[in-house]
This record gives sequence, C-alpha cells and structure tokens, in this order.
Amino acid sequence: RPPARGFQCAARGCRAHRSAGGALVANVLRNGSVLLQWGLRHWGPPPRPSAALRGFALNCSWDGTYTRFPCDSVELGAACRDYLLAEAHGSVRYRLCLQPRYAPPRPAPPAQCVEFRVEPAAMRDIVVAMTAVGGSICVMLVFICLLVAYITENLMSPALARGGRAAAA
Repeated sequence: RPPARGFQCAARGCRAHRSAGGALVANVLRNGSVLLQWGLRHWGPPPRPSAALRGFALNCSWDGTYTRFPCDSVELGAACRDYLLAEAHGSVRYRLCLQPRYAPPRPAPPAQCVEFRVEPAAMRDIVVAMTAVGGSICVMLVFICLLVAYITENLMSPALARGGRAAAA
C-alpha cells in the first residue's frame, strides 16, 4: 500500500491517540482499522551523530476478556513512517510500542507507546450474525427438503407399487 503522507484524523470518522512523547499517533478509524504514524523528531537526536537508522521495531499487546495477548513483533524499514493495522478487534484495549533501531554499539532510544480501544462495529457484527443465522436456516431447510424427497421416493413408492399390483391381480 502507498504511504499515507499528510493523513489527518477527521473528527467524525477517526479518533487520534498520541504517545506520551508525541512521536507515535494511532488513528483509530470507524471501519475498525488503525493507522499508526510517527516521526523521528520527537525521539530527539540519534544516540550518536553518525548513527544510521536501521529501521523500527513495532510491538503490541491487547487485553482480552481474561488475559493479555502479545502480538507478533513487526520489523519496519528505516524509510517507513506509517503502518496500517487492518482489522483490530472491537472493545479490546491495545498497547502498541514503536522503537527506532540504530546501528550498534549504542542502544536505541526508548520506545514510544500508545494505548487505545477500538469502538465495536455494532452494526457490522449484527449483519454478520444475521447472515450466519440466515445461511444456517437455509441449509437446514434444504436438508429437510432432501430428506422429505428421499422418504417420499424410497419409502412411500414401494408400498404403493405393491398395493397397485395386488389390486391388478
């Protein structure tokens, strides 16, 4: 996907959450996706003047009903300045941390973290549930029709055929 340079979170369709240091912004969109954006100027100068930026490490976790789940770590390139989390779970608390990676020997600056909750897509969930239930009912009706046709063809016909032969004799 092309980078979303200059993306601004509109109040009606998006909610922006900023990390404490201001380097990382999570734009939570109404469609359940999250666009992460960041800039290096908020992290301050690199650990040493000649340090080459090697990329970024993105780590996340989210709180489920009973436990906390770690997400897979993602390594991003040095030129990357945004990341799209396509489908986030509704009503779940996320914590995403981004840390720049510089060439050794000095350690990278501390990670910038942002926490947010994705609003549930209630209508979408209702439509999916109704579609699933409707599909199940449809499959069940087809099965019942096939069962009635089988019973009618195989159990009723021989009795009628024998009765018809007995009357002819």
